[in-house]
Amino acid sequence: MPALALALFFLGSSSLFAQAIIKFEKSSHNFGTFKEKDAQTYVFKFTNTGDEPLVVQQVFTSCGCVARSFTKEPVSPGKSGEIKVTYNGKGKMPGKFSKVITVRTNAKPNVTRLYIEGTMTVDE
Repeated sequence: MPALALALFFLGSSSLFAQAIIKFEKSSHNFGTFKEKDAQTYVFKFTNTGDEPLVVQQVFTSCGCVARSFTKEPVSPGKSGEIKVTYNGKGKMPGKFSKVITVRTNAKPNVTRLYIEGTMTVDE
């Protein structure tokens, strides 16, 4: 009987450790040099390597010049999703820039930071 109780305990507690795990292909992207009139877009791809569905709860950017969209439905274990960011520097100061995209999820880790950078030149 004690062996049965112990087996049931481990079976029940294994779900306590089940968790989504987010794994990005890349955590940063450099757009290189581009003209102010040319908005730049990059798609950060991720996979849920955990054993529970992954939910992207929020995506924040460090500037209003970065638009974002992301996978809204839960991502099953082994499946992939994406976070698409577009930098539009029109009317902003030309030169080098670096921006942070903060991703909140139910996964481990629950906060991930992604980075974009580049050099924007003035339109002629």
